[in-house]
This record gives sequence, C-alpha cells and structure tokens, in this order.
Amino acid sequence: MLHTGVNSQLLSGTSAMRGAARLRARMAEQRLVHIMSAHSPLSAILAEEAGFDGVWASGFELSALYGLPDVSLISMAQHLDMVRAMVEQSSLPIVADIDTGFGNAINVIHAVRQYERAGVAAVVIEDKAFPKVTSLIADGRQELVRMEEFTGKVRAAVATRSDPDFLVIARTEALIAGSGEAEALRRAAAYEKAGADMILIHSKQKTPDEVESFVRAWDGNAPIVIVPTTYPQMNEPRIRASGKIGMVIYGNHAIRAAVTAMKEVFARIRADGGIHHIDRDIASVEEIFRLQKMDVVKRDEGRFLM
Repeated sequence: MLHTGVNSQLLSGTSAMRGAARLRARMAEQRLVHIMSAHSPLSAILAEEAGFDGVWASGFELSALYGLPDVSLISMAQHLDMVRAMVEQSSLPIVADIDTGFGNAINVIHAVRQYERAGVAAVVIEDKAFPKVTSLIADGRQELVRMEEFTGKVRAAVATRSDPDFLVIARTEALIAGSGEAEALRRAAAYEKAGADMILIHSKQKTPDEVESFVRAWDGNAPIVIVPTTYPQMNEPRIRASGKIGMVIYGNHAIRAAVTAMKEVFARIRADGGIHHIDRDIASVEEIFRLQKMDVVKRDEGRFLM
C-alpha cells in the first residue's frame, strides 16, 4: 500500500501542500487519480480547469511539439524547462515522464535532484535501453536494460529524493518488448523491492486483457499505474474494479486533440478563403486573455504604474 505522510485532517486543505504531498493525499482520499498529459503551461492550465488530479509532463508530447520523434532526442534541459514553466502556471501536481532517466544511475541522481527542485510531485522512469524508441510504434526497437541495472536506477532515485512524499514510479516495458507477463511481474517485484512507490505497467494491445491479467497476478503492495492509450475500453468503473490500480495516465491526448483541432481549423480557413466562418467556432481572443491572466496585469497596472 502506498504510504502517505499526510494525515486525514489535511485532506481538506491540500492547496497549501507541496505537489508531492497533494498527490499522495488525493490518492489516499480517492484511491484512484486521473492524470492528464500536457506539453506546455497552457495545456496544464486547461487540464486543471477540466478537473484532473494531476498533469503528466509527457516526453512524447514535448517531442511532438518540437516536431521530433520520441526517440530520446529531447534533452533533459528542454524537458525540465517546460516542466518548470508548467509548475509555475498550474497548481496541479506534476508527474514527470523522464524516460530512461537520461542515462545510468548517476544521471538519475542528477535528474531527481533537478526535478524535485523544480517542484514536481513524481518521476516515472522506464526500464528500456537508451536511446529509447517510443513504445506504441509498430515494429519499433524495444530493448530492455538488465533488471539489475534498472533496480540500481530505482534505488538511486529513492536515495536521492529529499521529500519522502516525492513519488518514484518504476515503469516496466516488458509487455511492450514482448517478454511476457512472467517477466513483467518479476521485474515489477524487483523494482518494488528496490523502493519504487508505484509500478507502471505498459501495454500496446488493443484490449485491456493483457494489463488486467498482470494486475490480477500482481501480489505486491505498490499500487499500479496504467496508460490505457491503446485500450480505451478501460474506463473508470473497470479500473476501480481491479482494486489495485491507483493512477491512470491519459498519456498523449492533449497533443492529439491540439493536432486534430488545428488541422480542422487550418483546412477550413483555406477552403473558405478567410476566417469569416471559422471565427465563431474557435476560442475568442478574450478567452485567451483570460487564460493568460490579463486581468491580473490590468489590476497591477492600476496599482503600480504611476
């Protein structure tokens, strides 16, 4: 069971807590948290307004934002800069997707220090070889590091964090790599023993069967995290029925929604020969001003510009 250092009296006042404590408190209260992907401060703001419990600072989405494939081309500095900007603009706990940890256990130590300092609530580290290849691509190169090497990364992350509420989530790609459930369970057990707070099990099957089988077989205490991108039938009632899943991450829906909307709007403008039809169907300039907090700027101008 996931520990929490937050007592029940604090659950009603989580806004004053650090992000990690807020995330643990929400999990203790709700038993299941919903984390929405983001690739920018604006998408993090929108996730908060929609009522999600946290933000997934997605490496896949940030890679796409730069127009690059998700194959370890985005540096830690680029990802960390965007994460800092998200933390500044959203009060939601941030779960940072740090791929393979940007190198070996020594790199993980540096990464955990920097991400915790930036104000994130959790990091997710996966057991693939660097440079990684995005998990859902057809016929992609999916190589796992030795289990012993990855447990060293987990132990390094746990030993480095200064806030005991900061979550270290170990992600096994054994199912993605085709290594089977037994190997996934073996790795998950080793990662929990190394100190991981939660286990993320990833699958690219089109149904939830593979993940649900893993969850049923899992006899560890660490709650499970899932990313049901390819098996959307795994909705909240079905997730809760498992009794072992504590977090669901909607891993790439922000960037996919943005691409869908922009393609449609751009095509309509070209087809219409102008913006005279589309203007009424998209967010107003005033709505963008609201998201930018221009009302605060106007208030401060009134107070301080003499």
